[in-house]
Amino acid sequence: MKKLFFFLSVSLQLFADWPTEDQWKELSRAVRGRLIHEENPFTSRPIEEVLKIWQNPYLIQQQPWGTELVGWLGSWTTAASPYVVAAQNTEDIVAAVNFARKHQLKLVIKGCAHDYLGRSCAPNSLLIWTFNMQKVTVHDAFIPAGAPPKTKGVKAMTAQAGARWIDAYTEVTTKRHRYVQGGGCTTVGVAGGFLQGGGFGSFSKKYGTGAGSLLEAEVVLANGQVVIANDYQNSDLFWALKGGGGGTFGVVTRVTLQTHELPKYFGGIYGQITAKNDASFKKLIEQFLQFYHEHLNNEHWGEQVKILPENVLQLDMCFQGLNEKQVSKIWKPWIDWVKSQSDVYTMRTEIDVVPADKWWDREFRVKTGIGDNMTPYKDHLFYWKGNQGEVGAFIYAHRTRWIPLSLFKKREFAQVLFDASRHLPIALHFNKGLSGAPQETIAREKKTCLNPIVLESAALAILASIDQGIYPGVPGHELDQKKGQEFAAKVNAAAEILFNAIPHSGSYSNETDYFEKDWSFSFWGENYPKLLQIKQKYDPDNLFRVHHGVGN
Repeated sequence: MKKLFFFLSVSLQLFADWPTEDQWKELSRAVRGRLIHEENPFTSRPIEEVLKIWQNPYLIQQQPWGTELVGWLGSWTTAASPYVVAAQNTEDIVAAVNFARKHQLKLVIKGCAHDYLGRSCAPNSLLIWTFNMQKVTVHDAFIPAGAPPKTKGVKAMTAQAGARWIDAYTEVTTKRHRYVQGGGCTTVGVAGGFLQGGGFGSFSKKYGTGAGSLLEAEVVLANGQVVIANDYQNSDLFWALKGGGGGTFGVVTRVTLQTHELPKYFGGIYGQITAKNDASFKKLIEQFLQFYHEHLNNEHWGEQVKILPENVLQLDMCFQGLNEKQVSKIWKPWIDWVKSQSDVYTMRTEIDVVPADKWWDREFRVKTGIGDNMTPYKDHLFYWKGNQGEVGAFIYAHRTRWIPLSLFKKREFAQVLFDASRHLPIALHFNKGLSGAPQETIAREKKTCLNPIVLESAALAILASIDQGIYPGVPGHELDQKKGQEFAAKVNAAAEILFNAIPHSGSYSNETDYFEKDWSFSFWGENYPKLLQIKQKYDPDNLFRVHHGVGN
């Protein structure tokens, strides 16, 4: 009986500050009835219904408890917040922030549920869910608040906190024939962790990060104040929002980004080259690195190449501003070299070119049959089939490093990539390194707070192992710890080989390791001390806390 009394006493102490039912009702009135009392979906709904939802990113986004990923080995698993403010405007968010501050609650911010590190979910928390704030507005001449008289307006786009990139691309590119720098995955949110963490897309070699195009943001601060951040007011906060990490400095309710002139074409070159033996595969890697350095390290090329353990080089590269004839001419020396050694290499490649204003046009893609590489949902919504493997996924391990272009000229680096690929596929994401970008793009990126190493990097190397169908606590879908640890060991073995070759590089905070060592320098380099000062200025009591976030 004494033990039971002690347990109850401790429990009451732990939850002494948890709001009463009347206090939750007070919050509900403040947000005009938009407070949801959420339950664990696996215990409150039929399992089959929940698992079906977790197979489609658009269905996941419609659930307050939904997260694109479901967990990470040894770190976090998805958890429903018991109370959710389904915000429809800035006032709802202000009320939620004030309530969380008053009651010292763990506060979680979620828009479209994409987050590798589990920062958009937490048990025993209050969730600000911005999904219903999806308005996108296009401007012919946007002038930031507080700008000097006679400031010339620029073409721009404003998106609320819950808008997705497919919403933005539809309004800007499909309907108005402009480009806005966003994510390659159509279901990612515009204003959340993507943009505030930097934000790369398929065509970032030309246009830079989403953060680099940011013109203005509306932010709810920890004290409940609503401020505008841009180059003319709250400029330090504005700088911090351009890559300093989501959920860290405040709740961003809307953002305005510069739009750019649209090229005539977008397209891709896809395929694979298989080498007969290890020696010929090493040579293939070496030749490709040289070919990339001489012909592809420019504003036209992005996306990725994978180096596979089966001695396969897989091409999934995108381009902008080129037609099929130009692409064929660029790649001809490489293809001719491979064909000249048909005794050791087999190859298949294809080139797809699409009018740029049709790239995200669901109706066009379905009608022309080019939509075979996508999954239609409804209205203007679709998502690439290549992203299906991330939906409802569980991460065993995920490691990333930026690779300086200078290494592409060193023959021994081909050996490093080969050795690392013996453990698992190595993905080189060329659009997530900005070497070769135009000078005007580099100038914008220097005004962000990302680790400056990205400016001289050809690619972001990603080494990862993920699985699907794992839902901890659900019968028949439990985590196999041994299997997970074995796959994680492969990632770590490959990472040790690769990272030792680039000891002073960094990692991209939106796609990184949950257990990243020296993460503050890895993500932000020399910018971290300034970011910490800004964090302490705008959120001195650390209301906004996320894993590997500035000040935490």
